[in-house]
Amino acid sequence: MAKMTRTWWGEKFLNVLAISMDSGRLGRGRAYSGPNRLLSFAIDGPLAKATVRGNVNPYFGVTKEPRYQVEVKLKPLSPKDWGKLIEAISQNAACLSQLLLNEMPAAIESVFARQNLHLLPQRSSDLISTCSCPDYASPCKHVAGVYYKLASLLDRDPMLLFQLRGMDPVRLQEKLADSPLGKALLEQRGETGQALEYHAHRYPEPQQQPLAVTSLKAFWQGQTALPLVEASGKAATPAVLVKKGGDYPAFWQRDNSFIGAMEALYTSVTDKNKAVL
Repeated sequence: MAKMTRTWWGEKFLNVLAISMDSGRLGRGRAYSGPNRLLSFAIDGPLAKATVRGNVNPYFGVTKEPRYQVEVKLKPLSPKDWGKLIEAISQNAACLSQLLLNEMPAAIESVFARQNLHLLPQRSSDLISTCSCPDYASPCKHVAGVYYKLASLLDRDPMLLFQLRGMDPVRLQEKLADSPLGKALLEQRGETGQALEYHAHRYPEPQQQPLAVTSLKAFWQGQTALPLVEASGKAATPAVLVKKGGDYPAFWQRDNSFIGAMEALYTSVTDKNKAVL
């Protein structure tokens, strides 16, 4: 059976289901996370809304295929709590730099723990849900399906977890970037946001000389090769543009990290071509 999530935060995100519902509903809930069951799915701020296709069951008087309305969210953190968290993250260079690149810091939970808070749900009270189905249990299998869907989205967009906790990711990054350490990190990366050590052009600006074109070939190719300058070093952050796009894109079906693979590729290409860079 294919894995529902391939990241450590995705796995921990799913743990709350195991302690919130019985194994039977949990097993059936996974089947409700696919497009055959999720007729509509949308995230509105911290709230995930979905229309789920149910089953015909004459034994319970359900003779027409039902459509159930499901809403799922996490227990939000208060503005006061977010204020304390932003201040704490702003003093942690590793977490700060990764969040500015839309990455999930490995130490993020320890930052939250120091404030007696947690980002990932840890208990059943962290999961708030409603479903229009007649099942007396909460969460039901339809809620589980929507929750599984959210977990799969977190793989390539970890910032969604902050949104589900009530903090808009763009606003979070703006506040982090406005901190003294954030400003210093962004200044080091340059105005484009690319964390590269190559601040100068790889090709120097050509000297202004009178234009003397003898042929189209000479015009396009030049009469002499452009001078190369020695690069100042490796990129401070390999594959930075890929990182900004998020990990585990839809086309990437492997369990290993797409960003990790691209980082290795970028480094390998750079090392292999040192002589010409």
